[in-house]
Amino acid sequence: MLRLKSALTKTVSRMACRLACGVVAGVNLPSGTAVAEAPSAGEIALPQARAMAQAAESKAVSNGTAIVVHVVDAGGRTILVERMADAQIASLDLAERKAISAVFYKRPSAAFETALAGGKMAVLALPHAMPAAGGIPIFHDGRLIGAIGVSGGNNAQDEQAAQAGLAAMKE
Repeated sequence: MLRLKSALTKTVSRMACRLACGVVAGVNLPSGTAVAEAPSAGEIALPQARAMAQAAESKAVSNGTAIVVHVVDAGGRTILVERMADAQIASLDLAERKAISAVFYKRPSAAFETALAGGKMAVLALPHAMPAAGGIPIFHDGRLIGAIGVSGGNNAQDEQAAQAGLAAMKE
């Protein structure tokens, strides 16, 4: 029984690795996909996360939505969470899931939404994949340093707010 469990664990680990790379699901970054390059020395500092949240929230106000912004480091650990007044409670979890999806797969969560809409049902089996726009990874010198996740509006509005947050990271 122990041998079977060990073999199963190794097989699942190999599958997860292949899935994370998009090999099984065939999820690729769409051309023209924005991925932020951070100006810092390789980590997202709290003041940067605050600036990102503020910019995302400003965009949400202009869109007439109330959002939650979740910024994580490269390990998916929370750096900052902000919830606007009147943002739905579910957005707390959704914003985190979008950010973690972006970190886990090194691609925007919108890529999974697109893949699912294209009929790639395997996306639903990917661990930590969130098939909804609004989660975007952040890279510095080609190395993943974190992600921003936004939830509260529709997926297009969440993506716009996340992009506004990324623009603040570049400043």
